[in-house]
Amino acid sequence: MVQTIRIEAEARERAGKGAARATRREGLVPAVIYGAKQEATLVALDPRDVMKELHKGGWQGHLYEVAVKGGDTVRTLMRDVQFHPVTDRPLHVDFQRVAPGTRIRVRVPVAFLNEESCPGLKEGGVLNIVRRELEVLADPDAVPEAFEIDLAAATIGDSLRWSAVKDRFGTRSVIDRDFVVATIAPPTVVEEVAAPAEPAAPAAPAKGKAAPAKKK
Repeated sequence: MVQTIRIEAEARERAGKGAARATRREGLVPAVIYGAKQEATLVALDPRDVMKELHKGGWQGHLYEVAVKGGDTVRTLMRDVQFHPVTDRPLHVDFQRVAPGTRIRVRVPVAFLNEESCPGLKEGGVLNIVRRELEVLADPDAVPEAFEIDLAAATIGDSLRWSAVKDRFGTRSVIDRDFVVATIAPPTVVEEVAAPAEPAAPAAPAKGKAAPAKKK
């Protein structure tokens, strides 16, 4: 199951653009925790903690315990990060509270098993991944690290769908159909185009014969 990651935070008292700029001048990233029918909680984060999570990848499927200094520890999902258009530094982070007893909407990456023994790939086919992440509704305590699809029997032309996921861990897809996750596409054939023939050089006049005179 997905791990819960702890992030230290400091409380902020004031909202608004001016207060957010003041937080950034202090070297921190302003953030807000909202949802679960409670008032929003304003916090400030160490930018190194934010960048560490973003570099990991898959942060939209992780659970975060935001520990507010001198306050509560809130179980959340990181929903959005705003970046500076020039420096790409994080400017603001949105967290959503995870209410007890409710399902959460998360994105879970897909892992493909037995690529080395896949008949379609061994015959020259290409694994065409349509969806690298699957968006599902899940119990907060049962969010999988990844969904697995086995390619051991996949041949050229096969479509691997949601129904091919080995274990769904009690999750439910937000798409109400058996959608395509990947296909085994036929090999790409590159046709060689023949270069155009060079025009033949004019024949040289035979020895001993003068070239025909040009008409005046």
